Amino acid sequence: MNENLKKLRKKAMSLPLTPGVYLMKNKKGEIIYVGKAKALKNRVSQYFGSQHNHTEKVRKMVENVEDFDYILCGSEFEALVLECSLIKQHSPKYNILLKDDKGYSYIKVTGGEWKNFTAVKQKDDPDAEYIGPYMNSFGISNAISNAKKIFRIPQCGKKFPKEYKKSRPCLNYSIGQCSAPCAGKITAEAHNEAVERALDFIVNGSGPVVEELTAKMNAAAENLEYEKAAKLRDIINSIKKVTDKQKVVAAAVEEQDVFAVVGASQGNTSKACLSVLRFKESRLYESEHFIIDLPEDLPQARNELLRSYYSMRDFVPGRVTLDGNIEDASLMEEWLTSLAGRRVHIVIPRRGEQYSLVEMCRSNAAQKLAIYMGVAGKSTAALDELGKLLGLKAPPSYIESYDISHTAGTNNVAGMVVFKDGLPFKKAYKRFAVKSFSGQDDYGSMAEVLDRRLTEYENAEDKTEGFGRLPDLILLDGGKGQVNAVIPVLEAHGIDVPVFGMVKDNHHRTRAIATSGDELVLTSKRAAFALVGSIQEEVHRYSVAYHHSKNKKSALATSLKTIDGIGDGRAKALLRQFKTMQAISQATEEELMKVKGMSRNAAREVYSAFHSE
Repeated sequence: MNENLKKLRKKAMSLPLTPGVYLMKNKKGEIIYVGKAKALKNRVSQYFGSQHNHTEKVRKMVENVEDFDYILCGSEFEALVLECSLIKQHSPKYNILLKDDKGYSYIKVTGGEWKNFTAVKQKDDPDAEYIGPYMNSFGISNAISNAKKIFRIPQCGKKFPKEYKKSRPCLNYSIGQCSAPCAGKITAEAHNEAVERALDFIVNGSGPVVEELTAKMNAAAENLEYEKAAKLRDIINSIKKVTDKQKVVAAAVEEQDVFAVVGASQGNTSKACLSVLRFKESRLYESEHFIIDLPEDLPQARNELLRSYYSMRDFVPGRVTLDGNIEDASLMEEWLTSLAGRRVHIVIPRRGEQYSLVEMCRSNAAQKLAIYMGVAGKSTAALDELGKLLGLKAPPSYIESYDISHTAGTNNVAGMVVFKDGLPFKKAYKRFAVKSFSGQDDYGSMAEVLDRRLTEYENAEDKTEGFGRLPDLILLDGGKGQVNAVIPVLEAHGIDVPVFGMVKDNHHRTRAIATSGDELVLTSKRAAFALVGSIQEEVHRYSVAYHHSKNKKSALATSLKTIDGIGDGRAKALLRQFKTMQAISQATEEELMKVKGMSRNAAREVYSAFHSE
């Protein structure tokens, strides 16, 4: 322990056992972290003791602490309120901070011969008309998109009348979502009328618009204007379809916010996405997401994320729904209740409709994170779901899987496949021939292979790839027997990597994940189920292919051993050199003699065996 840590620990040990807030400062006197404590002495002294139990983020923070200050509070709740205020005031580097780029949104309506409207953040055109402002940018963008589809207003960005009648209609025209002015299918007057209806739909809702359109449709039908009436009927049906879709994304709870956090790693980059779905009047009205550094302690991170999020918002619903446990849940409920001015409940659903909403929120977070990280969205969701199911600290971006293959205990081999970011990473695949024994012993074979693999890791100079890189997760083809066989091997090497088995059903399909004592059913976790299934199929294919090649070579070696002077060693050497029996049969005596261990007489015998009549 360095001298500064000793000094800080001594100072921390003199703190009282009362609630309060502590402020960590760097050499410049800047506040780099703000925290609260029920007992200041106990909490603060933990930072300056042994560093082995700290997360990487905490270790880095402690390395930069030059001094700390503290403020005593009357209760833990007072400490929480003060902590939130100080974080908002100082934006400390090591607190989880959400950047609020929400702002206001407007509907920009451009005039001229062909009117149009879009969602914008700024009033930057003095010649345009603006409707707003609106706080709900998601809702406005969604409403504009729906309105343009319903009233068949072009969304392609073409300029009219400049591009009027200049091209063929696109797919949107074919599916009834565009009136195709580019092909001259609508006049400017009819287009502008559709724009006015669309704006009325956005601003006043569907009810008044449907009533007006229904009256016009009935009038057109009475006047025998059947084509006009049919077009109005189609618009009314489109509006009803959109409102029906909105009802699908609804909840029995009238007012709530749903939170989910999904993490992913790629190379040296580890990030997470916080997704928020906001419901009012039982309908989804807003969606937000924030990219943050991947948290190492999710319950603590959820606590910080909620505090940061609601410090930026002026509305707290009566229900906050989370995707997992949160640190100090009751205290957080008390704080949210004080903000809302009414009772707020934190809920972690395990099944039913609310759980489905959480899963939808997680799916949104995974997709946003995948776009940010440049990886496949399905893979990100599957890895996150698998990590959560197995209780891992983070999604396993680098997975190694092993399978044993043999025929009644002969030609024992193993295959190792690697999945990186949820996809096969064939560059890192490895094959093992079991050496320590003969006969059928899958447990012993698996233990030998893992021992050799970990020994290679210890001897590797480059710790970034191949055997020099440790996986985030090891999956074995088999049940708890295989898991129990390799855990002592990892312990002997002093390596801490989670190990699980992949259990098959009677039809050789993946059905569960095996621990050292129990099984975790996978069928309810669709993304994780598909990923583990593909890993198990791939490692089985790879190990069986290697076993078949060994069997083939074994058969060839047996046939070579029928030749005088050719034993097991020379047969294997010939196959290593020439690969196939055909190549051996076409080799000259001189070429055969060059093989390690071959004499002139042995080469002559092999040559004669293939060239005698």
